[in-house]
Amino acid sequence: MKNNYLRGLLTLFIVAAVFGLFVLKTDAGGALMMKAFVTMNKPSGRLDPSDAGLTPDYARLANWAAHPDLEDAADQVPYGVRLDAAITGSALGSAVSRHEVNVFFVHPTGLMNQATWTSPMNEHSATEENTRYMMANQASVFNGCCNIYAPRYREANIFTYFIESDAEREALLDFAYQDVRRAFEYFMLRENLGAPFILAGHSQGSHHLQRLIEEVVDPSDLSQKMVAAYLPGTTIRPIAQSWFDGLHHIRPCYSATDTGCVVSWDTMPDGGALMPRDRSHLCTNPLSWRVNEARAAAALNLGALEPVGFFNSNIGQMDDALTGQVYAPLSAPVKALTWAKCEQGTLLAKDKLPDQFPRDALGTYHQLDYALFYMNIFENAIQRANQYAIDAASVNR
Repeated sequence: MKNNYLRGLLTLFIVAAVFGLFVLKTDAGGALMMKAFVTMNKPSGRLDPSDAGLTPDYARLANWAAHPDLEDAADQVPYGVRLDAAITGSALGSAVSRHEVNVFFVHPTGLMNQATWTSPMNEHSATEENTRYMMANQASVFNGCCNIYAPRYREANIFTYFIESDAEREALLDFAYQDVRRAFEYFMLRENLGAPFILAGHSQGSHHLQRLIEEVVDPSDLSQKMVAAYLPGTTIRPIAQSWFDGLHHIRPCYSATDTGCVVSWDTMPDGGALMPRDRSHLCTNPLSWRVNEARAAAALNLGALEPVGFFNSNIGQMDDALTGQVYAPLSAPVKALTWAKCEQGTLLAKDKLPDQFPRDALGTYHQLDYALFYMNIFENAIQRANQYAIDAASVNR
């Protein structure tokens, strides 16, 4: 357990380095250290699309990290959590859901090594283990409400966020986004078939979904089918009011039962520096589902989920070999673990938590954005899906 914890902290350093773009940019010494770190550990050269592997064919189940026709890590439910009786159990004792609502989940960055700028989608790699980590610890939160569809995609390397060239950064993120868009278009045409859907992601995944909403969902009739979008961990690309101002239909969620809307938060421990924002950022309190700065008491926390397994870190290495991680089973939720409060666009949580809920190396809770509020998200996704059905039935009378 201790070794897993220490390795997890090492891994979290690189995830936390995203926040360093905020924290260190005003510190000349810190900025110099970060630049040296990036130079030593990032992939060499630039993105070469012709050398980035085959475009994923989403008609193949192998290109989905989670899918109703697969037995995958997202099927799991925490110990002691009961699902609707209509949901059957798989051979692993996890949930195989068949719901009227689907969720399209885009996982965050799992590519850490310096061998390539985009994931080659090697199923037998540490990067793909990291994807399964996300399925177990994040995507699984939606199997109380929805059938989970999560594409594997040629994600951008974590160092994409650190390079100085804006043009190179946007080219890398655009390359990854095109896979996400293709997956979504296949999902809508061949899988969703007109059903209501939820969009959900984290970090890089949330960035891609924000663009997908802007380009595909909001300008079309799909906006009427979107139950909600859960986009936590956006961090350096905050979801600002100015973004909503440019949309036609999609807006922030202001209550637990709003539909056709977006929720987002970035979690930091109380008592530290707030995440600097140069514009307004949507901060949804996942304990109250309100967009305000009122503190929601820990008694409202229905259960945090201790992350299962650990996130692979192979920073500065060319090797992306499997480490033999098993991301099961999920433990029992821990009730009333922390309170939550939005302040200047950042979600604050209790500063001292048990060791199984560690801060990262820069003192943030970035990788715990789902874990700290797992059961609240679980129940809220069910609530919004039910509300959507009620509203749709009312319109069709």
